[in-house]
Amino acid sequence: MARNLYESDVTRMMRDLLERKPQLIEEQRKGRSLWWDRRLDRDEQRAFRESRVAQKPYVYQTGD
Repeated sequence: MARNLYESDVTRMMRDLLERKPQLIEEQRKGRSLWWDRRLDRDEQRAFRESRVAQKPYVYQTGD
């Protein structure tokens, strides 16, 4: 079975970058944990949902 020997420029660039700076993987994990890997506060979510203001059907209408 023939193997595909093609490797894209982006793949090569990422491989070279990670070889030169292996700490990037850990920095990426830390950054992700800051913004994405969080526990959700159900009460806070409910408060956000309940405080929403209904949008007008046609948002670009200037007169009433």
